[in-house]
Amino acid sequence: MQLVIVESPAKAKTIEKYLGKDYKVLASYGHVRDLPPKDGSVRPDEDFAMDWEVYRDKTGRVKDIADLAKKADRLILATDPDREGEAISWHVRDLLAKKKALPKDVERVTFNAITKTAVTDAMARPRELDQDLIDAYLARRALDYLYGFTLSPVLWRRLPGAKSAGRVQSVALRLIVEREREIEAFVAQEYWSVVAHLLHDGTAFEARLVTYEGNKLERLSIGDEGTAVAAKKAVEDARFTVEGVDTRPLKRNPAPPFTTSTLQQEAARKLGYSASHTMRLAQNLYEAGAITYMRTDGVQMDGSAISAARKAISDRFSGQYLPEKPRIYQTKAKNAQEAHEAIRPTDFTRDRAGQGDEARLYDLIFKRAMASQMAAASLERTTVTLRDPTGRHELRATGQVVKFPGFLAVYEEGRDQKGEDDEEGLLPLLRDGDTPAKTGVEANQHFTQPPPRFSEASLVKRLEELGIGRPSTYASTIQTIRDRQYVRMEKNRFFAEESGRLLTAFLERFFERYVAYDFTAGMEDELDEVSAGNEEWKKLLRQFWIDFKPKTDEVMEKKPSEVTEVLDEYLSDYLFPPRADGHDPRECQVCVAEGRSGGRLALRGGKFGAFIACSNYPECKYTRQFASTGGGAEGGEDASMGKDPETGLEVERKSGRFGPYVQLGEGKDAKRASIPKDLPDFDLEWALKLLSLPRVIGNHPETGLEIEANIGRYGPYLRHDGKYGKLSNTREVFEVGMNRAVDILAQAGQRGGAGGAKAEPIKTFAAHPTSGGEMKVMAGRYGPYVTDGTTNATLPRDMRPEDLSEAQAIELIDARAAKGPPKKKGRKAPARKAAPKKAAAKKTPAKKTTVKKAAAKAEAD
Repeated sequence: MQLVIVESPAKAKTIEKYLGKDYKVLASYGHVRDLPPKDGSVRPDEDFAMDWEVYRDKTGRVKDIADLAKKADRLILATDPDREGEAISWHVRDLLAKKKALPKDVERVTFNAITKTAVTDAMARPRELDQDLIDAYLARRALDYLYGFTLSPVLWRRLPGAKSAGRVQSVALRLIVEREREIEAFVAQEYWSVVAHLLHDGTAFEARLVTYEGNKLERLSIGDEGTAVAAKKAVEDARFTVEGVDTRPLKRNPAPPFTTSTLQQEAARKLGYSASHTMRLAQNLYEAGAITYMRTDGVQMDGSAISAARKAISDRFSGQYLPEKPRIYQTKAKNAQEAHEAIRPTDFTRDRAGQGDEARLYDLIFKRAMASQMAAASLERTTVTLRDPTGRHELRATGQVVKFPGFLAVYEEGRDQKGEDDEEGLLPLLRDGDTPAKTGVEANQHFTQPPPRFSEASLVKRLEELGIGRPSTYASTIQTIRDRQYVRMEKNRFFAEESGRLLTAFLERFFERYVAYDFTAGMEDELDEVSAGNEEWKKLLRQFWIDFKPKTDEVMEKKPSEVTEVLDEYLSDYLFPPRADGHDPRECQVCVAEGRSGGRLALRGGKFGAFIACSNYPECKYTRQFASTGGGAEGGEDASMGKDPETGLEVERKSGRFGPYVQLGEGKDAKRASIPKDLPDFDLEWALKLLSLPRVIGNHPETGLEIEANIGRYGPYLRHDGKYGKLSNTREVFEVGMNRAVDILAQAGQRGGAGGAKAEPIKTFAAHPTSGGEMKVMAGRYGPYVTDGTTNATLPRDMRPEDLSEAQAIELIDARAAKGPPKKKGRKAPARKAAPKKAAAKKTPAKKTTVKKAAAKAEAD
């Protein structure tokens, strides 16, 4: 028997079908072990010795592999053809060697596509494990561990509220924060454009004023309404004649096939997919044998694939769409050893694959690859110049005509942002001397725009331009900064959260070198040198550690107050922007209002993060959250909001472990209420409303029992007779009437109550091939599971429910069904009371043995 190890069950099932009966293919389900998340897993003082630990949910899988390996004549490691795939193979081999289960014959094979030809060809050309790629993996893993496990404790102790830092994630976060700063510092400039609407031979078109009073106009030349109105009148009064028609032919060549990075960018632009979602879909398509390997920096296609693409083009289009010679693209990857073939279909006669999102992504990959081998598009750009009789005013119209679409008949590359001056409209046939009719003139006001916030596509593009990280890691990097809540997404754009800004400021001030773009990019180059066999991996780690460790020790020795003081100065312009009235932005307005002098605001560190406080504390208790200007639910804390007119007690806004809240009174009798996030204009009136809850709406018309509106742990709700209904927002708690409340409660009752609403599946698949039941991934009490309505199978701990493929779902359900129904745990038999001693009725040893066996059996059941 020959044992083949791959990562996923879907890949295992397909490959086993190709290889035949002599082969047994097992999936490792990704990595089987990793560095334990604790101190000492990498030990620099012991020449960077590393401890590895098998994932708890992989111990059974490792045992299965070891058991079969002992019986196998040959072990074939067929994991993915990249650094991570090489690492998985290395881990499996190392574990088997330690278990003394390693066959004598161990070989490594790689293939770029899961097709019968690719797999069988690879099996005929085995090789040894690539030690250079393994060393590159070890270097990256150790480097990321040392960076995170050395720097994160510094953050926890010197920057309360910070969660973690990472070698690449912190630089990606810095890009987002810096863009936020650019937007805030941007000062918009007003400018005007004058556009004439013209008509010639029944075709309407537009022409822009480019020369006024003999002066050539730049973008910002007309900066006020008065000048714009005068220019508009000049155009309205003048008669314009065509005095130049410039037509220039243009050629556009197709873009190369997808790399990992460009696939993520285009999927974000055209399909709205996140980088992580794109990679999950691509993984499924790869495992299904529909596309080539999806983690690649290469743009080249195999010769046979180019021939297949050209044949597909000739079958679908006329001969002019096929260039005379194949197009050859050269990879820009710095490390050729890790540059594989571009992402392309494995079969150009197959124009559909997968369902839903998978099908849409496949369509994108298919069209991009086919277009890359098609003829260039021929265009014609025309510029028309029109002047008035004096020659002092000039209009210009531009248009673009596609003469031959070429590759554009199949695919056009997307753009992150379209410029204001992009004009692709059609123009009528114009000649010198023509005088188009004016149908109207407009003077339009504009304002210069700040640079746009990053989308996932533009962030991936920028990271790649800077040489930071690798495309295969971008999805996880972006997901990490989102999971840490350092950023948020709004309308597919990244916004920096306050915690992200504070962390970035801390790293820029105290670890400037390690979040510098050139340092991080330079480290990537060195890691590439390791994988190319040109640098020793431990030497790289020593060079990093010799400077990094002393730096972290230096910062750890600083007092938290020292760190806060430095950040207060570093962030001064952001925390205390100039005031409209010209007063000192650090002057405490509460102290001014209450007649105290010397109250100055400054950044302080607290148990739950940074905040702004007054220097007159404890006389002045005014505080506000970091970077907040006060006012909203996220505004000032531990500050007096005024007095309750009914009781005369002071209402205070405070900061607690679970967020901001308001308090009325002191001690045990004090009333408290959390401040919801959906109240941007939070004031004393809202505080008193929250403190007055619950609100009784009235008695239910059918039961006569009270209906209450309140805010709980999971948001605003209604309560009646032990049943609950969910409200949409905080305001509705105080506005909902009886009719609406009864309707909400009735709808909740039909669903089984607000808390008993039917759970929505995380992901759905087609029907199970055997049971016929629809397969769904659900969130369970003990973790996510997949079900076909009959069998429930728990997902492995290291598998995200969103990542589960249909093939994996089938395999998990089948494996669980094969084990049979779960055994019910029987009750432990109650201890029998000792029978009264009778001389004539002593228990024999044989009977004692029987009782022990029965008790043992009951315990086992």
